[in-house]
Amino acid sequence: MLTLSGDHPMLSAELIAGLVGAHRAAGAAATLLTTEELDPAGYGRVVRAADGAVERIVETKSPETVPPDELAIREVNLGTYAFEAGALLEALDAVPEERGERYLTAVFPILRERGHPLAAHPTRDPAAAIGVNTRIGLMDVEAVARRRIAERHALAGVTLHAPETLAIDAGVEIGADTEVGPGSVLRGDTRIGAGCTIGPQSSIVDSRLDDGVTVLRSHLVECGVARGATIGPFSYVRPGTEIGEEAKVGAFVEVKNSRVGEGAKVPHLSYVGDADVGANANLGASTITANYDGRRKHRTVIGAGAHTGVHTSLVAPVRVGDDAYTGAGSVVTQDVPDGALGVARPRQKNVEGYAKRSEGLER
Repeated sequence: MLTLSGDHPMLSAELIAGLVGAHRAAGAAATLLTTEELDPAGYGRVVRAADGAVERIVETKSPETVPPDELAIREVNLGTYAFEAGALLEALDAVPEERGERYLTAVFPILRERGHPLAAHPTRDPAAAIGVNTRIGLMDVEAVARRRIAERHALAGVTLHAPETLAIDAGVEIGADTEVGPGSVLRGDTRIGAGCTIGPQSSIVDSRLDDGVTVLRSHLVECGVARGATIGPFSYVRPGTEIGEEAKVGAFVEVKNSRVGEGAKVPHLSYVGDADVGANANLGASTITANYDGRRKHRTVIGAGAHTGVHTSLVAPVRVGDDAYTGAGSVVTQDVPDGALGVARPRQKNVEGYAKRSEGLER
């Protein structure tokens, strides 16, 4: 039987396995996890008998009641135990109350008096003793956990810049030779391939990035990015999006529930929602897909090799054909055939002498 402290999240599987192994090897009725790597103040001291066996645990919540020689003991109890279940249950019945409480540690002298062997399993990992009872304690344990995660990735060939500024969840996978820049956040079921550049200041949540992807100062959620694609800076790639190989999603671009084909470019200041962008298409600055008619979402299709002019609005449902173009400033409400130029804007009108007339009006 194992008894663990619920507020000690840094107890590792390896440490628990070591405790269980020591317990079985000693044939003990009880084995406790101990350390000499902490300031012992406030911890229960482990008192050993002349033969080195554990004799009892002295609680020190009231240090003025503890003899000085016992307060001087460095080995402390970390509150993690392996027990022989039957012996423990029998001993618990004999534990007296102290100040209205029953201390689990009081079973140790009872077990010893009954002839049961007691053992200790020392550890040199003081993090196992970090208890989370305040938000300060939570910060302390998070700092230790983040450092350990960072070290694991570093040993696997990942370069982490300013690791103290990173937040990487334990389940995140990162390939070798990837660089993660300062201030980046990698969360959930995120898998990042080899040779990628992430950050600085990028956040990636539940997303898949293949090898050689670059994400600069951008936010990705529940999306997929294929090999060699580039994202950012300041892009937002939303759920349901798939970015193709060598594609580009540039500065201040938002993409949602869309497929951006291989080699396609959405360079800057655009919104692409509920759309299929063909391979090698190029969307001019400030191209948007108007995907919502007030009741339902509709899809936009932009063909392979298509080019949209700057400030093009594509009112879905609509299709811009393969190798087709749109004129700058167009509001496209009808399909543009393959290879055609779609222009949907008023003809320009120049009013001669307007400047002088407006000056007169101002006076």
